[in-house]
Amino acid sequence: MEDKENSKSENQPSKNALKKAQKEAEKAAKKAQRKLEQQAGDAAVAEAEQPDVSAGCYGSYGLMRSAEKVERVLHEVEKLDSTCADTELWLRGRLHTSRAKGKQCFFVLRQQQFSVQAVLAVSETTSRQMVKFVAAITKESIIDVCAVVKTTPNKIESCSQQDVELHVKQVWVASASEARLPLQIEDAARPDTDDGLATVGADVKLDNRILDLRTSTNQAIYRVEAGIMRLFREHLTKEGFVEINTPKIISAASEGGANVFTVSYFKTNAYLAQSPQLYKQMAIAADFGKVFTVGGVFRAEDSNTHRHLTEFVGLDMEMAFNYHYHEVVDTIGRMFVNMFKGLRDNFQTEIATINKQYPAEPFKFLEPALRLEFPEAVSMLREAGVEIGDEDDLSTPNEKFLGRLVKAKYDTDFYILDKYPLAVRPFYTMPDPNNPKQSNSYDMFMRGEEILSGAQRIHDPNYLTERATHHGIDIQTIKAYIDSFRYGCPPHAGGGIGLERVVMLYLGLDNIRKTSMFPRDPKRVTP
Repeated sequence: MEDKENSKSENQPSKNALKKAQKEAEKAAKKAQRKLEQQAGDAAVAEAEQPDVSAGCYGSYGLMRSAEKVERVLHEVEKLDSTCADTELWLRGRLHTSRAKGKQCFFVLRQQQFSVQAVLAVSETTSRQMVKFVAAITKESIIDVCAVVKTTPNKIESCSQQDVELHVKQVWVASASEARLPLQIEDAARPDTDDGLATVGADVKLDNRILDLRTSTNQAIYRVEAGIMRLFREHLTKEGFVEINTPKIISAASEGGANVFTVSYFKTNAYLAQSPQLYKQMAIAADFGKVFTVGGVFRAEDSNTHRHLTEFVGLDMEMAFNYHYHEVVDTIGRMFVNMFKGLRDNFQTEIATINKQYPAEPFKFLEPALRLEFPEAVSMLREAGVEIGDEDDLSTPNEKFLGRLVKAKYDTDFYILDKYPLAVRPFYTMPDPNNPKQSNSYDMFMRGEEILSGAQRIHDPNYLTERATHHGIDIQTIKAYIDSFRYGCPPHAGGGIGLERVVMLYLGLDNIRKTSMFPRDPKRVTP
């Protein structure tokens, strides 16, 4: 037994032998690594020494200072489809994403809200050097690409142009982005419902608004917004309205009260306009008949809600009528219906793009627009269990609830509510001649939220003075307003619309900051 143990001990290597063997193995591994590195270096040198078959087909323009004119047509990504197959063309866009795989590089070229996949592979006409150069271009850089359009057997789901891809021949960097981005565009464009995937918070988006605005969703939102302004202008112009511009620096608060921004004006103070109403009415008194204006409106309201801004774009209109203020109500109703039809018919692509990130029910409306009277609204709310007085104003929750009731009964997201109680309207509102408790005033609603408030204005200076006194207003503070009507003024009515709120509600978004390019609220004055 002892001989066997001695024999076993003799067959095992000693500790010194083990250490020596380990050192030999490490030495061999290092030698092999050096050999691999040498081979890689030799290969790199050999590759560098080889002629670059793609020389002159890639690189950077450097700083573009308009040193020369280039006769070249740059095509739009939006228009790429199977009809462009086998066509060679140039495009400019941002490098959205890229990935290198072996001798290939795939990247997505993004142009505003549209994108297309591009492919570059080492071949007899494409060098490794070019593939490496393109793979190293930083995301969000602006590049020019010359490529041949090819159809694909399978749809490319990650791009807007799903039936084609670009087979790249040239790539030139027009403007390079820094490598480190404060947010990733694909994260900012991702729906909040994508569980487990990175998204970007609202404040981070607004703090880095330039990058955030590059998302396909935002590109689409602000094209819809531009469309609303265009449709507003076009329709009213066809109806005989004249576009005017009104001052934004004024000597007295537009609508009275404390919700006004005071500014230093040389040796005195002035105010930022809360509304262009006085100047619209002056234009009517000056015989312009029908006017509208598009411009900034300022409200010093400390409201941190989903639908309030301290600065927004007002779409305002005022119109002289012949015999009844419903002539104006009908005109505004037609304008909204025309606007909704224009958005439905001409902005399907943008709306579909927005719905990918922010799903919403399609906006419904009737033609002509539904018009209800205030007592009807009160009856509907009471039947649904809401306690409300005949002369009570609608609270925000009741407005939203009424919107749901109207949608269920009439299948419309837009309606006009007429004949508001006189007690809840401003002093310049014309009372209803047939019911002293009602007024010739109206609000208009989208998805249960008010987007326009309007009325027939009192155009007689004596009656206006009487109503202002009834409301306890110091006549001297509104003397200029009352004096506007002393030389004869046609009966007239109008209203003001908040552009950003209309966009928000039409698209079914949950926050007005998503429809203001650079929003201003009590907590934000940058960027």
